[in-house]
Amino acid sequence: MLDSKKWLRVLICSVALLRQPHKGVVCIGDPPAAAPCRLPSRSLFALPIIFNYTHWDPSPEMFSFPIPILGRPILWYGFFFALGFAASYYVFLYLLRPLIGSKAKQYAEGLSFYVILGTLIGARLFDVFFYQSPSVYLDDPWMIVKVWEGGLASHGGVLGIIAAVYLFCRKHRALSFLKTLDLLSIVCGLAAACIRIGNFVNQEILGTITNVPWAVVFGHPADHSVPAPRHPVQLYEAVFYLALFAFLFFYVRKKGWREGRTTGLTLILIFAFRFFIEFFKEEQSRLLHAGGIDMAQFLSLPLLLIGFYLAFRRR
Repeated sequence: MLDSKKWLRVLICSVALLRQPHKGVVCIGDPPAAAPCRLPSRSLFALPIIFNYTHWDPSPEMFSFPIPILGRPILWYGFFFALGFAASYYVFLYLLRPLIGSKAKQYAEGLSFYVILGTLIGARLFDVFFYQSPSVYLDDPWMIVKVWEGGLASHGGVLGIIAAVYLFCRKHRALSFLKTLDLLSIVCGLAAACIRIGNFVNQEILGTITNVPWAVVFGHPADHSVPAPRHPVQLYEAVFYLALFAFLFFYVRKKGWREGRTTGLTLILIFAFRFFIEFFKEEQSRLLHAGGIDMAQFLSLPLLLIGFYLAFRRR
């Protein structure tokens, strides 16, 4: 039987095979998207400047040959997804050791297993219920569990992590539920930044068309739109999440705040930023667009409320 360490390795390797396909606007009854306009380059590191804008057109595959048995290659999105979790794991372990000593590694391995599963399950379910047409899953319910063939929604991933930590802490009492969330909040920016870099390589979660000098022309946009200069919102988010990690790691963790306050501050900063950055993104769903806000902004509101409660609640 596999122990927690081996299970963790298996799960991270599986995550590396993830692909994040087009998660564009859902409009029930729309005809299939037109074939995308093709531009020539497919090299990951080729960044020629075309018409004063950066042209970005990497291959989504790390290798051109499929992995034996699985019959499919490792994709850059899956690689960065796994890299983010691996980096976060080691920083989390570093933060954990002074608190519980020799139990830290076993605690971190077990918790990581729960967190990865919670992330995938929560993110997948939110994508199914809030971003995709219900008819797709009514026709083929098994598509819901095919994470490698479907999208992931970050709001669901956050709630999945919270639920997973709660379940884990009910069985393992070395740290409290809120203290564990506080430590995870410090490292979450690393994972989030890596995932957004994966989105950038995959040419998905696109920004709106713009004429700013740093605009990026995606050669093969995931939504099959015509290549045009766009805000590189994936990189905006990646930079923000790295800055958030640095702020929490080098400043907030030394404050000695009460349990839950770091988690609350993290939720406030992330989802206030998410609400703002959505104004520079193309719509990801038409299942909701009311009052000038889109689905991602709507889903950010309850998480902001949770953040304010945790940050300012009385002892």
